[in-house]
Amino acid sequence: MNPSRYSDSEIAAVYRVIRERRDMRHFRPDPLDPAVLERLLQAAHLGPSVGFMQPWRFIRITDRSLRAQLHALVDAERRRTAVALGKRQDEFMRLKVEGILDCGEVLVAALMDGREHHIFGRRTMPDMDLASVACAIQNLWLAARAEGIGMGWVSLFDPEQLGQLLRLPPGARPVAVLCLGQVDSFYEKPMLEQEGWAARQSLNELVFENGWAHNSPADSNRSR
Repeated sequence: MNPSRYSDSEIAAVYRVIRERRDMRHFRPDPLDPAVLERLLQAAHLGPSVGFMQPWRFIRITDRSLRAQLHALVDAERRRTAVALGKRQDEFMRLKVEGILDCGEVLVAALMDGREHHIFGRRTMPDMDLASVACAIQNLWLAARAEGIGMGWVSLFDPEQLGQLLRLPPGARPVAVLCLGQVDSFYEKPMLEQEGWAARQSLNELVFENGWAHNSPADSNRSR
């Protein structure tokens, strides 16, 4: 008997929220309850971070004109991405890739400035600060799903342009535009899988033992 183990129902709820988390693009414009937003941000702030550096910074976008400018940056990168995709350009342009103008709340997650002073866990792997922010975002995402709130992570933007728009200090860097809000329903499957853009790979193809499996099916899929 493990005294640290949660109850069966609590464990089931954890696995359920992980399984049913979705990257949402379709929102209702209803405002988010401030108390819910506070809980979500607290969940993010409880994320793990290398050397306990807590490198995340969240910027809440409440100015509608600023939100429109942010959307324009994202839309410009969406079009550049479409061109870069070549044969899949038209297919990509049919996808809804963000809900910035539709959702109740927009947050920008950013890396703090002055990160070079933190060397615990980063001396040989400085990008662990980015991994820490990603953990905070995942905490927020899972908490949002448990609250019945949709969230979408948007990464289609030029970091330098967005940093200038939000007046980030030198050394700080935006990582994600996060759309949060009420939704009519959550997608049955991840949207890109539902739309036929990609399929989830088998876990067995991605787990190796005692070294890299160079002839794995995952390597074959990537080369196509």
